Amino acid sequence: MLAAVLFGTTGTARALGAANASPLTVGALRTAVASAVLVGLALATRAPLRRCLERDVRGATLAAAVSVAAYQACFFAAVKLSGVAVGTLVAIGSAPMLAGLLGLALGERPTRGWMLATALAIAGCFLLLVPTGATGASPAGTLLALGAGTSYAAFTVASRRVVLRTGSPDAVMAAVFSGAALLLIPTLAVQDLHWVASWRGALTVGWLGLVATALAYWLFARGLARLSAATATTLDLAEPLTAALLGVILLGERLSMQTLLGAGLIGGGLLILTIVSSLKARAGDGKGDQRATMDSGWR
Repeated sequence: MLAAVLFGTTGTARALGAANASPLTVGALRTAVASAVLVGLALATRAPLRRCLERDVRGATLAAAVSVAAYQACFFAAVKLSGVAVGTLVAIGSAPMLAGLLGLALGERPTRGWMLATALAIAGCFLLLVPTGATGASPAGTLLALGAGTSYAAFTVASRRVVLRTGSPDAVMAAVFSGAALLLIPTLAVQDLHWVASWRGALTVGWLGLVATALAYWLFARGLARLSAATATTLDLAEPLTAALLGVILLGERLSMQTLLGAGLIGGGLLILTIVSSLKARAGDGKGDQRATMDSGWR
């Protein structure tokens, strides 16, 4: 739960940071700081980092790293255009459904609960894409948020495969974020970094890298080791809730009725998906759904 709350502060921290910082720059610096911390933790715990680069999982590790890099650029741009509440909810809320679509492409059989949840999420995203006269989500921002959700889902599927093969969440997080940092750091050469020297810029990078990424992922990995996948993913619903509350309370964001309805449909779809998976897991017939739910948890 604490990890989900920390994840939910990301958009607000970006909005309260330096105004002239580009989304790509923020994402690159956040990833670089987090990767350094996660590698340090992996080395301290003697996690098998080399195992993540062996032939049978090398492709999945690379795919997860690319997905993390793409997520950073899409998510922060979406938050800038659509606001923290809507940008976070669309990105995080759509990811489990998109992970299910990726599983479907790989030959997994969808359940009725998953199809109902997906239908609600698609309807909600449609409402968010339609422009309104009131303050709401911009179509471009929603599309970028969906791009972040797609990257998030791809990261989920790829990183879980590496976790299952290596048996070390610490090693996987360190390897994946290091790869993402190597992809993003070169972009800093053509970006304006003067804002980092300000107190607000330094605090933004420090919070995003150390707390909302490194610490949050470390806590989330510990939680998954002690909870069922269904329970962990249900607790992760605290992330969009936290983002929405911070966006409205601290940033003064106002959501139109159409936007609220669309966000509610996405949230309802996600809730149905986790409830159905939890019930089937308890009934002893939820191996497939529990596997899909875990996919949505390994971000």
